[in-house]
Amino acid sequence: MMKCTKCISADAVMRAGFIRGRQRFFCKACDYHFTDNKELPAPERKRHQTTISDVAKVLGVAPSTVSRALNGHSDINSNTRQAIIEVARQLDYQPNLLAQSLKSSETYTIGVVIPDIERPFFATAVSGIQEVAAEAGYRVMICQSKESYEMEVSNVQALVASRVDGLLICHSRDTENFEHVKQHASRGVPIVHFDRVCNEVDSAQVVLDDWGGAYAVTEHLIQEGCQRIAILAGPESLLISKQRISGYQNALKRYRRPVRPEYEVHSDFQPESALAALDAWMALPEPPDAIFAISYRNAFDIMLALKKRGLRIPQDVAVAGFGDEFLAALVEPGLTTVNLHPHRLGQQAARLFLEQVRQKESFKPRTYVVSGDLVIRQSSLKGAGGYFKLEI
Repeated sequence: MMKCTKCISADAVMRAGFIRGRQRFFCKACDYHFTDNKELPAPERKRHQTTISDVAKVLGVAPSTVSRALNGHSDINSNTRQAIIEVARQLDYQPNLLAQSLKSSETYTIGVVIPDIERPFFATAVSGIQEVAAEAGYRVMICQSKESYEMEVSNVQALVASRVDGLLICHSRDTENFEHVKQHASRGVPIVHFDRVCNEVDSAQVVLDDWGGAYAVTEHLIQEGCQRIAILAGPESLLISKQRISGYQNALKRYRRPVRPEYEVHSDFQPESALAALDAWMALPEPPDAIFAISYRNAFDIMLALKKRGLRIPQDVAVAGFGDEFLAALVEPGLTTVNLHPHRLGQQAARLFLEQVRQKESFKPRTYVVSGDLVIRQSSLKGAGGYFKLEI
């Protein structure tokens, strides 16, 4: 039994919260506050995640008191709250998001699936997503498929199991089956597709103006005097491949240039495929005098291979790509390409998600188109004077 340190009375002593890590007491007999001389026991570090009960045990209070203190309830004495916060900090207490989500049905977490975080385009898009999400109080969980359908399916399952509030998905180049998205969409999980989208799911979409960008590139090459323009596309199953080839073909028809099947090649975006396409084109009786690669990385592959063949860019063969204007400006000659504004793409995808969450059943999925800008550099300027040396 605790005795008052002033009047030695024991019957009139009661607990009165905590101060600087010590139990505080009040003696009603002599109207005196005092503390014991014993420090609270040092919090024992746990191997498992610290719980509210662990914090409560150290302080000798009820778990509900700890919960109310950590959630800022006004009915908790300020000294008690401070002691609880300090012990929670020492024990490295972290709120259990899963437990909170079971209560509120919301985790304020968005799951994002992208093909490859190492690619500047996707990294920049994620930056745009995080910017908008953070402003709205949401966290972002990012998974990458590494261009694998199986890994994409696993990513979606893991994110849904983590109870994310919704999914932002850019599909892998191998994805042709979309059942892993359909099943969650049918259960009401908010889903937004961006860049590489799926038309089998009635979801909001943010897409690039692939058709318009490809048309602009092809038109520019024609206006520079190119007569035989080849295109290196991606997998036939990808919607962006179809859109960019369509834009390319329409520009040729608009300027009365023949659409020649031997100048159209689909690939898996790998360097080996780009080099194989170049070998096939250079072996034709009439090899192309311009090559449009719908992937900027394949455009780099083509430029290096042309240099090794001793061909000049753009005098012998003009080259144009699509996307990532930052890296495109670093090669020599600079690569003509389309600025896709990936940051804007990510921002809009996040905004559509937030709109869907707020409107719930009244939300009507729609497609938002981000227009790119043609950035003309020396790699396509047939009329430019001088010899542009490509450094390997």
